[in-house]
Amino acid sequence: MLSGDKSSVVKLVAEKLGIDNAFGDLLPEDKVNKVKEIKATGGSVAFTGDGVNDAPVVALSDVGIAMGGLGSDATIETADVVIQDDKPSKIPMAINIGKKTKRIVWQNISLAFAVKAIVLVLGAGGLATMWEAVFADVGVALLAILNAVRIQRMKF
Repeated sequence: MLSGDKSSVVKLVAEKLGIDNAFGDLLPEDKVNKVKEIKATGGSVAFTGDGVNDAPVVALSDVGIAMGGLGSDATIETADVVIQDDKPSKIPMAINIGKKTKRIVWQNISLAFAVKAIVLVLGAGGLATMWEAVFADVGVALLAILNAVRIQRMKF
């Protein structure tokens, strides 16, 4: 946990959240240096910030998260994810949405490759015409869209 707040407050919050490494009283450049140290050791960093002083760290981190309600425009512009209502409790929900979206994307890619391979083999064997290949392609696109629409119905 990297924060510009007082070290005593940071340690108290870190204890309540079960965070082992917490650093307080950090200036923006101190946060950048800490993130660089973590990344140099092979670690990955997700950083959440709301102020203009957090923008460099949000941009440098692997996943930058901005608190959009009261956050500065610079931090929002550099962030990968923007939480609109300034509730950090929504970060796990954003991670779940990302995981489910990734799963659906891979399903769509797999389906498209499988159908295209089947049509290619059938076409090479003279069993599928150009029109059947076009219909298969359009059909795969429609199935991918319908599969992706499922995300809207999921509860997070």
